[in-house]
Amino acid sequence: MDAVEEVKSRLNIEDVIAEYVQLKRAGRNFKGLSPFNSEKTPSFVVSPEKQIWHDFSSGRGGSVFSFVMEMEGLDFRGALELLARKAGVDLEQFNGRPDGNAKLKDTLYAISEQAAKFYQVQFTKHTPALEYVLTTRGFSKQTALDFRLGYSPNNGTALLEYLKKKGHKEEDIIKAGLATKRYRDASDMFRGRLMVPLQDAQGRVVGFTARDLEGSTTAPKYINTPATLIYDKSRHVYGLHLAKDTIRKSKFAVLVEGNLDVIASHQAGVTNTVATAGTALTEPQLKTIGRFAPDIRLAFDADKAGLAATERAIPLASKAGVSLSIITIPEGKDPDELIRKDPVLWKEAIQSQQYALDWLIDRYQTQYNLAGGQGKKQFSDALMPVIRSLQDPVEQDHYMQQVAQTTGVSLNALQTKFDTAGRAKQRLKKPSTSFVQTDQSQLEWAKAQDHLLCLALMRPDLRDQLDLLDPEMMPQESARQLLEYLQAHPDFDGKLSSAPLLQNIADYVKIVALQYEALFQDLDEIEARYEANRLRIRLIGMYVKTKKAALAEALQTSDDDTSQKLLARVKALDNLLKSSRET
Repeated sequence: MDAVEEVKSRLNIEDVIAEYVQLKRAGRNFKGLSPFNSEKTPSFVVSPEKQIWHDFSSGRGGSVFSFVMEMEGLDFRGALELLARKAGVDLEQFNGRPDGNAKLKDTLYAISEQAAKFYQVQFTKHTPALEYVLTTRGFSKQTALDFRLGYSPNNGTALLEYLKKKGHKEEDIIKAGLATKRYRDASDMFRGRLMVPLQDAQGRVVGFTARDLEGSTTAPKYINTPATLIYDKSRHVYGLHLAKDTIRKSKFAVLVEGNLDVIASHQAGVTNTVATAGTALTEPQLKTIGRFAPDIRLAFDADKAGLAATERAIPLASKAGVSLSIITIPEGKDPDELIRKDPVLWKEAIQSQQYALDWLIDRYQTQYNLAGGQGKKQFSDALMPVIRSLQDPVEQDHYMQQVAQTTGVSLNALQTKFDTAGRAKQRLKKPSTSFVQTDQSQLEWAKAQDHLLCLALMRPDLRDQLDLLDPEMMPQESARQLLEYLQAHPDFDGKLSSAPLLQNIADYVKIVALQYEALFQDLDEIEARYEANRLRIRLIGMYVKTKKAALAEALQTSDDDTSQKLLARVKALDNLLKSSRET
């Protein structure tokens, strides 16, 4: 048995999911309110028998691993490690060689947690730290508790001695980034500072940010834990453990520059706010946030460093596959200042975001004189690298045209500059090559696909409804594979055990079967056939609509010969739709 199967065998999917969703028994299954959408009628179903879950409101579903990946923003390996801890499974036994790092990680987590508790206790005894947090910053006692704010004593070895008494080795305390050794003796890494624990997406303490409280002119204002086995500055997202649920439900995240900005924003009621370690935003951080919501709204400080970081973030966002927009803070304030002035202004600013590249174009228009050739050159020089970094050719084409219109320069001239600026020459694709569905239409298309396939899977007498379908009509790869299998095996009994070719999409087949149980198992033969026929017509209709829209775009720029071929394809699509309605 491999690690995945061992973890599955020890955990009940309903028990794991019940930690996130309130479930109630509904026959053989459990039901609850969707954790992904706000709803009053439960549409989230868990099947203990199939060890699968499906959310009818969002179309998502899968195994216990996919659920934890969705809820915690983890990749598969991260979900496996989390569930293995929950199940009491030692993953080292499944590795080719022992990995000593696993035990050391557990030790460093324990040390960091105990350090956080120690700092919290010291915080309650240190008046200047309390005054800074509660008076100067205006944070409430509850906010200080929620973010576990603390204080590091200034005597040099207070934490080190405390942790040693708890049984931890000096070398491990140093490896946790909490002590440093100079010459012969070790001492505390942080002294006389406000301590802000850095917690991972599961809430485990992995390090600290320490703020100077004494106004030193020789020491830096902020000091972070150095890189350790459990803390990587380039991947850490501060506040994610408290923000992830709101990010998922609001479908966007607010990204600020500092930890204290996050705390202020949460206290003001904007709890989908997170931060990076300063302005050093990275692609892994954007990907981590993007697992919860693809819409990220950036609100870095309006100083030179913040603006430069915002410009650097645009190509990173494109690579990470997230949509980045910019929040402009009124009067050039940072988020914390604006919140202290008026929390309502902060909430209004968040809702007035501007797509990042549009923001950048507006910014450069104020910097360069577009009335002269030199200004136009500088303007295009600044934007070309960013446009080149965009992953979507349609988006590239759009902004090439926008730059051309803004500068009054021909698109051909810009295209030549684009091609000769370090990239192999290639024509930008026209928008006709891609038709982007809205999220809602994609969801409806996927629902029609799943519902038709679940009827065909569980009722072999309805498989004639698949005759006009082609795998290309299915928006998801797993559905294409299931369609091809059902078409090739009309007598298939619907049991995975008798279909080895379906094992690679076993979770999808189980989800489809679960949808049948929830929606269609009580239909008689006539009702089921009517529903299958309706879904087939709807599915083909959505496919035809999508294809015709793309062809219509292509017709606008095609020559006569190409137009005739495109029109022939349009006619073929119309005939397909007509045939689906007649059979």
